[in-house]
Amino acid sequence: MLAGKRILLIIGGGIAAYKTPDLIRRLRERGAEVTPVLTRAAEEFVTPLTIGAVAGVAPHRDLFDLTTEAEMGHIQLSRSADLIVVAPATADLMAKMAQGLANDLASTLLLATDTPVLIAPAMNVRMWNHPATQRNIATLKGDGVGFVGPEVGNMACGEHGPGRMSEPLGIVAAVEQALANGPLKGKHILVTSGPTHEPIDPVRYIANRSSGAQGTAIAAALAALGADVTFVTGPADVPPPAGVRVVAVQTAREMLEAVQAALPADAAVMAAAVADWRVASASDRKLKKTRDGMPALEFAENPDILAQVSQMATGRPGLVVGFAAETNDVVENATAKGKRKGCDWIMANDVSPVTGIMGGSENAVILISDAGAEEWERMGKVDVAKRLADRIAAALV
Repeated sequence: MLAGKRILLIIGGGIAAYKTPDLIRRLRERGAEVTPVLTRAAEEFVTPLTIGAVAGVAPHRDLFDLTTEAEMGHIQLSRSADLIVVAPATADLMAKMAQGLANDLASTLLLATDTPVLIAPAMNVRMWNHPATQRNIATLKGDGVGFVGPEVGNMACGEHGPGRMSEPLGIVAAVEQALANGPLKGKHILVTSGPTHEPIDPVRYIANRSSGAQGTAIAAALAALGADVTFVTGPADVPPPAGVRVVAVQTAREMLEAVQAALPADAAVMAAAVADWRVASASDRKLKKTRDGMPALEFAENPDILAQVSQMATGRPGLVVGFAAETNDVVENATAKGKRKGCDWIMANDVSPVTGIMGGSENAVILISDAGAEEWERMGKVDVAKRLADRIAAALV
C-alpha cells in the first residue's frame, strides 16, 4: 500500500525514539521512501548513524546547513513528502506546532508545509494530562493534524497511564490509512464494540460473553477502506485495531457519552453488546456475606444507545447499523428490533450456545434491511467485517 510513497519522518527527543529504527524498517519494507529528520534532543536517544543506516539516507539535522539551505532545503523537504510523520511527538514539539513556532529544522518544516501531518505522541502521563498539553491537542486536531495513540501502559519513568508511543506496526497502519485512497476516504465512521461492565461493588460487575472480536474486525475493515474510524470499545478480550481512534469505556453510560462526543459521523456501526440493565445503586464497598441472606439488588435500565443514535432529530448518521444477538426466532426478533430502534440495517445472528458464535472466531449473520433478510454463509469474523465494510462503502458513495 505504501509503494512509492514519500514519508518525511521527524524524530523527537524522547525515550520512545528507540522504536524509530524499527518504524523506518517497517515503512521501507512496504515500499515507502523515508526521509528522516532528527531534532537535537533526538540525537541523545538514537544516533544519526543508526537512523541513516536503516533509512538508507543520511538524516537531516540542522536548519542552518549551508549546503541544503542554499536551495531552501527545508521548504523542499516539507513539500516533497506525501505525509509528514512525527514520532515520537514530544510535549515540546506539540507545543511548538500548536503555537506556530519555528526555531529549529523540525518545527520549521512543520510550519512551512501544507502536507498532511500525522503525529505519534509520547510523554509522561502527567505531561499528557496537563491542561496546556490538552489545549495544544485540541488546537492541533482543529488544524487537521492526525493522531495515532498514545497508548496506555507502563512508561520508562515507572508510571502507568496514557502516554506510551504506539508501536511501529500501529503507526504503520495509521500511515497506510492516512494515505489510503479507498472508497471511504474522507468518511467518519463510528464503531462501538465489546461488552459493557456494570458494577455491583468495587470488585463485582454484570457483563456478557461478548469478546469484541466482531466489532474490532469491522473497525479494521473500515479503516482499510480509508475511513476515519472512531472506535468506542468496552473491556474486550481482543486488542483494538491499529489506525483507528480508540475510546475505551466500561459502562453503558460511559459508552453513550463517548458516542455522543464522537458524533457527527457519516455512519455508525453499533456492534457493542451493551448491558440492558445496571445495579441502580452500586456499592462503594465490597458486599459481604451475612447471616441475613443474599443482598437485594435493585436494577435500573441502561440508556438505549442504538435507539438514541437512530432517532436523532438532527445530526443523525446517514447510515446506522445495529446488531441483534438472538437465541430464537432470529429474523423475527431482529426485524422487530430494527423497527423499534429506527436503525437502517440490522446484523442478526444466532448466539445460542450450540453455535459457538458468542466469543468464537466465526459468525453466521443475516443482514436485515428494507430490501429484506439476506443470509450470509458462516465465515470468519474478519471476512464478515470485510463484506459489511464493502456494503457500507457502496451505501455511502
